[in-house]
Amino acid sequence: MSRTFRAVAAFGIAALCVSLAACSTSSGAGGDVASVNGQKISRADLDKKLESSPAARQMLTTLVQQSLIDQYARDKKVDVSQADIDKKEAEIKAKYPAGQFEQILKQQSLTEQDVQAILKQQLVLEKAVAPQVKVSDADIKSFFDKNHATFDKPEQVRARHILVADAATANTVLAKVKAGGNWDALAKQYSTDPSSKDKGGELGLFGRGQMVPAFQDAAFGAKVGQVVGPVKSPFGYHVIQVEEKKPATKATFASVKDQIRTQLTQQQQAQQVPVFLQGLRSSATITVYDDRYKDAFPPAAPSPAAAAPAATK
Repeated sequence: MSRTFRAVAAFGIAALCVSLAACSTSSGAGGDVASVNGQKISRADLDKKLESSPAARQMLTTLVQQSLIDQYARDKKVDVSQADIDKKEAEIKAKYPAGQFEQILKQQSLTEQDVQAILKQQLVLEKAVAPQVKVSDADIKSFFDKNHATFDKPEQVRARHILVADAATANTVLAKVKAGGNWDALAKQYSTDPSSKDKGGELGLFGRGQMVPAFQDAAFGAKVGQVVGPVKSPFGYHVIQVEEKKPATKATFASVKDQIRTQLTQQQQAQQVPVFLQGLRSSATITVYDDRYKDAFPPAAPSPAAAAPAATK
């Protein structure tokens, strides 16, 4: 999972806490929110639990940080266009199979608007620390020479499958496929794999060691377009079709140079962003009115290392 998306996911937990708190107060200060066998759970008790939880403190910290970043962007006139945000989101989505990005957002109770706001702040931070991030061609070449093998790509297979509980059903499916039956329809009708049955049984590209041995041997042993099975595994019986094969390849410096530059840039950003944020906090006046959170922002003396760098446009 990318660093940016981890930030998105972490924000989701805090956003959920705020949503719960908002819901608990939107209908009035009093009343009950639930009952268990006639025993009432009051809105006041729920509010008290939410507001005294660690998540509430984390949410306050997040909101303060968001305000500091927004104020910095306004004061320094840091421009982040909608096109920049859309591009960033597309890059993240591209790292996940179709539909998985949206599924994770749903699990985290994040809306599209939430994601765009987070990515906008991410881009502001990247511009803010840009003067401190320096990745040279020599750095990239040195990293490649030391980590060459990690960029080599092993042999891969793209396959789809229909998973069923018993051999008899697998043979029925296999016969229907070989008779010209529609694969997608058969997968939807017969497959017990909830993650792939509505996608035609698509499993995407995988290398050796990513599937159970029986499935792996069948997939790598078949020709492109060939349907094989039934293949027994701990999950049941598979009917498999191989869609594509990619041979192992050795990475060249030219082929991974941009990837390494991005990786090294992100590593430096990860080091610089906390320093930058600490600089913003040190120079800000943060007043906490609720005694429960008084120690959330202890005063810190600003230091040269924590000074907020100027943005570059």
